[in-house]
Amino acid sequence: MRSFCFHSFLTALLVLSTPLVRRAEAQYFGQNRVQYDNFKFEIFKTDHFDIYFYPEEREAAQQAARMAERWYARHRFILQHELNGRQPILLYASHPHFEQTNALGGGDIGEGTGGVTEALLRRIVVPFAGPIAETDHVIGHELVHAFQYDMTGVNTGGGLRAEAGLQLPLWFIEGMAEFLSLGPNDPNTAMWMRDAVKSQKKLPSVRQLEDSRYFPYRYGQALLAYIAGRWGDDKIGDLLKQAGKSGDLDRAIRQVLHVGPDTLANDWHKALHEAYDPFIKSTAAPEKYGKQIISKKQVGSELNVGPVLSPDGKNVIFFSEKGLFAIDLFLADAESGKIKRNILRAERNPHWESLEFISSAGAWDANGDRIAFALVTKGRPGLGILNVQQDKISREIRLPQLGEVFNPTWSPDGRRIAFSALANGMSDIFIYDLQADSLQRVTNDFYSDLHPAWSPNGKQIVFATDRFSADLEVLQAGNYRLALYDVATGKISAVPGFQDGKHINPQWSPDGKSIYFVSDRDGISNIYRIELASGNLFQVTNLYTGVSGITASSPALSVAQKTNRLSFNVYEDGKYNIYTVDAPEVLTGKPVTEFADGFKPAELPPLARVSTRLDSVLHNATMGLADANKERVVPYKSKLALTYIGQPTLAAGYDSYGAHLGGGISFLWSDMFGNHNLGLVTQAQIDGAFRDFAGQLGYTNMTHRLNWGAVAQQIPYIVSQAGEFYAQGNNGDVIDVQQELRFRQLNQEIAGFVAYPFSRTQRVEFSAGVQRISFTEQLRTQGFSLYTGQKVIDNTQKLPAPGSLYLANTDLALVYDSSVFGATSPLIGQSYRIDFSPTIGTIDMHTLLVDYRRYFMPIKPFTFAGRLLHFGRYGKDAEDGRLTPLFLGYPGLVRGYGSNSFNTNEFVATSDTTFDSPVFDRLIGSRLAIANFE
Repeated sequence: MRSFCFHSFLTALLVLSTPLVRRAEAQYFGQNRVQYDNFKFEIFKTDHFDIYFYPEEREAAQQAARMAERWYARHRFILQHELNGRQPILLYASHPHFEQTNALGGGDIGEGTGGVTEALLRRIVVPFAGPIAETDHVIGHELVHAFQYDMTGVNTGGGLRAEAGLQLPLWFIEGMAEFLSLGPNDPNTAMWMRDAVKSQKKLPSVRQLEDSRYFPYRYGQALLAYIAGRWGDDKIGDLLKQAGKSGDLDRAIRQVLHVGPDTLANDWHKALHEAYDPFIKSTAAPEKYGKQIISKKQVGSELNVGPVLSPDGKNVIFFSEKGLFAIDLFLADAESGKIKRNILRAERNPHWESLEFISSAGAWDANGDRIAFALVTKGRPGLGILNVQQDKISREIRLPQLGEVFNPTWSPDGRRIAFSALANGMSDIFIYDLQADSLQRVTNDFYSDLHPAWSPNGKQIVFATDRFSADLEVLQAGNYRLALYDVATGKISAVPGFQDGKHINPQWSPDGKSIYFVSDRDGISNIYRIELASGNLFQVTNLYTGVSGITASSPALSVAQKTNRLSFNVYEDGKYNIYTVDAPEVLTGKPVTEFADGFKPAELPPLARVSTRLDSVLHNATMGLADANKERVVPYKSKLALTYIGQPTLAAGYDSYGAHLGGGISFLWSDMFGNHNLGLVTQAQIDGAFRDFAGQLGYTNMTHRLNWGAVAQQIPYIVSQAGEFYAQGNNGDVIDVQQELRFRQLNQEIAGFVAYPFSRTQRVEFSAGVQRISFTEQLRTQGFSLYTGQKVIDNTQKLPAPGSLYLANTDLALVYDSSVFGATSPLIGQSYRIDFSPTIGTIDMHTLLVDYRRYFMPIKPFTFAGRLLHFGRYGKDAEDGRLTPLFLGYPGLVRGYGSNSFNTNEFVATSDTTFDSPVFDRLIGSRLAIANFE
């Protein structure tokens, strides 16, 4: 994933600098990024990379460094380009650790983000995915983005950027990263394309690929695989270079491929049909094997994944976006598909940061009374246990020694739970004893172990692993095979299977004599069954698209342990649906037959490729692979570097008062992790002399959970009023007299601030500072002869102005925000801010702000919002005339009572110079209270 999100530091600096600014509408709420951990980073120095890691992930980071060098050699060979300078990679041992990084600015890092390459310092920031193949793929994918930035001049150093490369469509950028890291043989993307061929009346044009309906990773990879297969792998780099010069990909296609985008799309569509249409006849629809119980038609959601049947087969739990705002866990009738209830609502548990829905599924205990599920709370992984009958969480188990937890499975006696987990960047199997409150590590190596399932007799655990196929010496990931762990002896043995393809998501038959699993041995993910005694293999389904969750290794299969019922996920028509199987003849399956030679359904067209350069380097495990332990380790020392230069502005003008010149520029210096930030914003106006300089210099330190910083600023506020009249000159001349009354207020301030987040939703803020506010007023008069046009009067008069104010401010606030945003505003949740701010000095007063907001959606898609707000000035100078009165008529407070909404006949003259309106007078004062509902 690439990132063009520029650092939020400057915005945050403005928000946190003064109490006045902090209270700006829609800026003083917001959720927190919490630094739960203080990582002590070191650096592996390889030939081309600076690999940043901390001790917990040291062993995994060494392997990642070797992978990175291998990917560098591969991309350099295909793209014919050397990166300028050294390439930084920031590694995190798990996704919860990754979500704490400040290197990517202040935006939210969703659990679906596997890594980011940002444009400012060309940093690659990735968490370990656990399995070797997934971590290797993410590093290769993100390194493509680094090459893209470098080749298009997006990152030119010194905070400067070339914009053309930023204009390229997402399908090209992400599709290229997928293609160069996965190649033209990819069962997952091929599944998407087969589905598109069958379900879409018209495949997308090149321009339509920019529509969000077409997932850029999959469609982009497929189109670029076609281009490379037809014109050669080297054309991918040529397209990037040409498009990077102008930002016009259509023109680059014409220049490099010598065909137009429409012709390209039509030829690609034809190739897709030629490749995949034959498989429609040789496969079957999922309805042939079972009954569709969960789909968009039944529940209104396109994403329904991770089905798990209750032991009696009457109920099924699954993750779904039916709740609209988050992925929740639902309970449904396994026969009809009718939703019984939402049993885990993520937005109602704001302290839950993840339910691991992408790589995990829930688990029923043997009695069907309890459900175990993986979670992340307060930056720590763990297990949750739900009492189904009472519909409440009976226990939360924190596992701080681990990185992430996936796919729990109960022992038949209900005492223990086995699961896969990330630990030190590696994926292993663990067992937690509920009674003894103890954790046992079953596997402890760099092999990938996932999807454990406890046998009905409790003696064995089957799981998917690459330990029988991977070559760790050269970091060559292998196909997942099935393994049996003997609980009593600790012995691990291989389960017979296919020579090719993955074997994942194993599930025991109720009698414990067979294991069902998902395999893509022929390029399509289907369900198979193996008889343990004989080793015989049977194929249960033969689908056109495939049995699949969100990713190629997501859980997608479940078997009820007390009855003959099976449930599975199918990707079809761009959606994830759930089916159940009851028929004994289907559950038995058919003996496996060898598939015919020829074009495989996992391949991306064209049928015949003119170049195999990419495929050959992807299968060369030793190309560029660095020797183990060759890297040099140095300590990480934080230092600031120029990260970003804001677009300079310059304006010039000339009028009767003379020449005017003004402009501004901003700079940001940051360290590698975005923990230390120094920002400078300047703006100046030259009006015959150097005047009205505005500037802000601020520093923030976000190294630890307690964030702090300081700011010094000078901001002028200028109000002017012009007038004109005619006067008689000394010589009888008529003079056009023009006057400008200019009032200046200059705010100068030094302040410090701290913020401490208790959780993602709640924090406390404190700031203190000193402020000087000075005032000047001047009258400039110019006169021009109406007869000659010459200037005959030009003088500036300094007028009396109020004395300067010297103030000391402090501010203490408690902030809470669990709201979930839609496109323009919050949809559900609540937020509040309680803010107390004393001011002493020339003016002695204090302010109190209480703002509570609640959003709820009783009927989709209608949201109701309520607000209670009080803001008031208190103390001896609360009514001081130098303070601008509070005004209730702003649209954000009370609509329809703005200052321009009153007619002159609503005001009554109380003197020769003043007018009053009882209604308007009630809108101004020193305190206000509001209740809104809309």
